[in-house]
Amino acid sequence: MRVLAISVHPDDETLGCGGTMLRHRAAGDQLFWLIVTRAHQGQWPPDIVKEKAAEVERVASAYGVERYVQLDFPALQLHSVSEVELIEGVRKVIAEVRPGVVYVVHGGDVHTDHQAVFRAIMTVLKPFYMSELGVTRVLCYETLSSTDAAPPQFNRPFVPNVFSDISPHMDRKVEILALYRSEIQRDPGPRSASAIRALGRYRGATIGVEYAEAFMLVRELMT
Repeated sequence: MRVLAISVHPDDETLGCGGTMLRHRAAGDQLFWLIVTRAHQGQWPPDIVKEKAAEVERVASAYGVERYVQLDFPALQLHSVSEVELIEGVRKVIAEVRPGVVYVVHGGDVHTDHQAVFRAIMTVLKPFYMSELGVTRVLCYETLSSTDAAPPQFNRPFVPNVFSDISPHMDRKVEILALYRSEIQRDPGPRSASAIRALGRYRGATIGVEYAEAFMLVRELMT
């Protein structure tokens, strides 16, 4: 099976579905990764831009992805990008990969880039398009510091209804998180190793395992 993880910024995937991607890999599935934005000068100094690019290479290798694609949309500035351009950029990658399962950020996150990408994905993966693109399942993942930081919004809460046991993969997930030298935070920050473990432990307790990741099932085609 082909699995596509879509992240707005590179570390979203590891924070939200990294353990599940490792689980897919252990099961023999093919992993693909789409990163919608890219660090750019003006927002970051040249040395940080270079470091962030190197982080993507290291993380892709650590996961063993078959292929990763990083689009050229500017990080933190998707509000300046045409929605049509964003939709077409995402659609092209999904059409090329033809994944059975897609993981994407949650549309209710506080980060406006996350909201824009979620809307684009939902446009690309309307139910009548999914079968044409080979997609049978779409799930949202939670991203520490974005999903949990969203203000009260009764129409778009993150309410998980799918759980993935990642107990054998938690240590490796934390190791991969450490590859994001420009993003990782010290305790008690939300992008720290202890926060990742705490959320994993909480989600694990929900289903009676040591560690888990939680998802919202958005769409599923049963044919």
